[in-house]
Amino acid sequence: MRLKTGDEAPEFSLAAHDGSSVTLTDYRGRKVLLYFYPRAGTSGCTRQAEAVREARAELARKGIEPLGISPDKPQTLRGFHERLGLNFTLLSDSDRSVAAAYGVLGEKSLYGKKVVGVIRSVMVIDERGRVLGARYGIKPEETVPLALSFLP
Repeated sequence: MRLKTGDEAPEFSLAAHDGSSVTLTDYRGRKVLLYFYPRAGTSGCTRQAEAVREARAELARKGIEPLGISPDKPQTLRGFHERLGLNFTLLSDSDRSVAAAYGVLGEKSLYGKKVVGVIRSVMVIDERGRVLGARYGIKPEETVPLALSFLP
C-alpha cells in the first residue's frame, strides 16, 4: 500500500554503507528525505544520488536529512558512495521489506520483461515520523524538487 500525507512512516532498521545500523527513530526531531532507487551504479540511480549530493546544503538549511534506500548489499553501497563522493547515508534493504512497507515495490518493465522491483520514489517524513508527502514512479531529477515541494 502506498503512503500518503499524514500517514505514520513505517519504522525500519537497516545497514548503512559504512556498516552502521540506522533506524527511522534515529531521526526523530528532524525531517527526513527518503528516496528509493532500484540499483546502485545505474545511470538513473547515479543521477539521482548526484542530485541529492548537490542539494545537500539546501536540504540542510531546510532541516532535511537525506537517506537513499536500495536493495543493494552494504558493500555495493560503500563503493557507490565512495565513487560519487556522496555526503549522505545510503541504506541496504536487501530483503526489500522496507520497500514493501513503503509501497515502492511494483511491477515494471525491464528489457521488455515484466518484473517486480523497486519503483523510484521519494518521500519526506516530518519530525514526528509522519509523511509530509510521497511520490512514486519519479524521474531521478525530480527527487529534490519534489522533496522541497512537500514542505509546509
